[in-house]
Amino acid sequence: MISARDITKTFNAGKPNEFTAVSEVTLAIDFHRVTILKGPSGSGKTTLLGIVGCMSRPTSGRIFLGEREITSLPERFLTDIRRRTFGFIFQQFNLIKGLTVLDNVMTPAYPTSERFPSLRKRALETLALFNLEHKADAKVEWLSGGEAQRTAIARSLINNPSIIIADEPTAHLDTKLSHEFMAIMRRLKGEGKTIILSSHDPIVYDSDLADSVVEMRDGRIVSSGPRP
Repeated sequence: MISARDITKTFNAGKPNEFTAVSEVTLAIDFHRVTILKGPSGSGKTTLLGIVGCMSRPTSGRIFLGEREITSLPERFLTDIRRRTFGFIFQQFNLIKGLTVLDNVMTPAYPTSERFPSLRKRALETLALFNLEHKADAKVEWLSGGEAQRTAIARSLINNPSIIIADEPTAHLDTKLSHEFMAIMRRLKGEGKTIILSSHDPIVYDSDLADSVVEMRDGRIVSSGPRP
């Protein structure tokens, strides 16, 4: 279980533009399940995802990964946990222009000690899961929207993370591609991945894929529980 306890995140503390994005949030996320954070833009979903995924630290409160409290760990240890445990799918995909599809997929694994031939083979195998092996040498700016989406998902899986975090993953996709994305998430859930999605898209939060839906507004949880 991932446990967030009394999490608050305040930006620009003590300044005229001080803003609290997440306020006193307590949340339990079960492993091997799909949890969806639902709410309008500005509700705090993205900020909370970043804290849960060790991309930022809360102003106050603690995060537990299993039985281990990780909030206070030194940055080098937090970086290692982030790299080995979490795979991230960003709203804008954040693919690196000028690099090939293969290079983008391999990027999160470069800080590890894995030998390049082994890493390249594994990246090609990951691309093949999404029918993208023929695009391995293509620059990412040449991809269609669906291909870019699948490349971003392949990149998130390169380190074999146990937890997938996706922030507004269908925000820039049409209906067909949104359903294709959810089908991929269903497959990953079947493989035992823990999946945490944020979305204000009903294709996501009304999906029967969700085990739990957490609704946020103004930085607070207003409802949570198993999907009806």
